[in-house]
Amino acid sequence: MPETLASATPSCCCAAAADTKPVASTVAPPAPVSGRFELVDHFGQAVNQGSFGAKHLLVFFGFSHCAVVCPRELSKLSAALEMLGPLAERVQPLYISVDPARDTPAVLQRYLSQYTHPATDPATHAAGGFLGLTGSPEQVEAAKKSFRVFAAPVPDADAPGGYVVPHTALAYLMAPGGSYATHFAETLDAGTVSARLRTHLERTADAAN
Repeated sequence: MPETLASATPSCCCAAAADTKPVASTVAPPAPVSGRFELVDHFGQAVNQGSFGAKHLLVFFGFSHCAVVCPRELSKLSAALEMLGPLAERVQPLYISVDPARDTPAVLQRYLSQYTHPATDPATHAAGGFLGLTGSPEQVEAAKKSFRVFAAPVPDADAPGGYVVPHTALAYLMAPGGSYATHFAETLDAGTVSARLRTHLERTADAAN
């Protein structure tokens, strides 16, 4: 399956007339996702896409009662970051809950400690592992829409609380300030994700010099 966002850009039915010469566009195409959010991190601090300074954001959506996908992807993304070595300090990984009813800041902080060592500085969001984000149902819905993420509760008598929340399993890399850079399909292994992260980070560093 190709690594694309199926709904990234709408098709256009307004074809040019046959005798019209093509004109090169100087306008950049729209980003596949806007990446905007207003949420609360697992330290209880209000954050948005611009709260992390010069860091890239590695964003994954999920929920703490997820039995398979989230444990697998959090472990894989953590391994990919570890492979980056010092470059990982330029990335803040974020885990945005799609289950705000159960995922309070305290629940997310406890859950994420299973996969990465806890972030060290709640004031500056220093690198140190995934930072969990949650919020009101309205805030979470807005974040999902911003990233074009699907997630909806489904009854499951065997699950805690009687339901699960199937969700999109893409990871998004956002440039400093929150603009879209790329995304990673769940089919990619940790080594491939890490190599692609390194390419983006080094390219950004070269452009800044």
